[in-house]
Amino acid sequence: MNNCVFCKIINGEILSYKIYEDQYTYAFLDISKDIDGHTLVIPKKHYENILDCDNTYSKYLMETVSLISKHYVKNCKYDGINLLNASGKAAQQSINHFHIHIIPRLKDDKENVWPKLSGSKNKIEYMYEKLKIGENNEKVWKIDRDGTNIK
Repeated sequence: MNNCVFCKIINGEILSYKIYEDQYTYAFLDISKDIDGHTLVIPKKHYENILDCDNTYSKYLMETVSLISKHYVKNCKYDGINLLNASGKAAQQSINHFHIHIIPRLKDDKENVWPKLSGSKNKIEYMYEKLKIGENNEKVWKIDRDGTNIK
């Protein structure tokens, strides 16, 4: 994509602080300066988000995320990591190139990067029936929205 900032980083048109690179992925420090070590991992092929990313690139992207996360904890003295992703406008995706944020964490860093959500609006039984994938990968509806009427 011509105007994609992440594609420009991959192509060397924009400077980045590269942490890791392989045939499928590129990882670099986020320049937002919001927390030390904030890293972005992106596929080298342009995909808008996880919803259009093919399985090969998704697989390699997660392998890179795992590799970097383990490196940060084992070799860089972090105690844990947060992984963040927003896919689609409704999820507040800000850059239309699939990316995963790795946020390295220290035990006493006092950062709160976990989102505060407003709470469930539906019964868990309804959500289970709505979201599960059937034995043949079929969508199966058995229960109505309030969780009382099984169909």
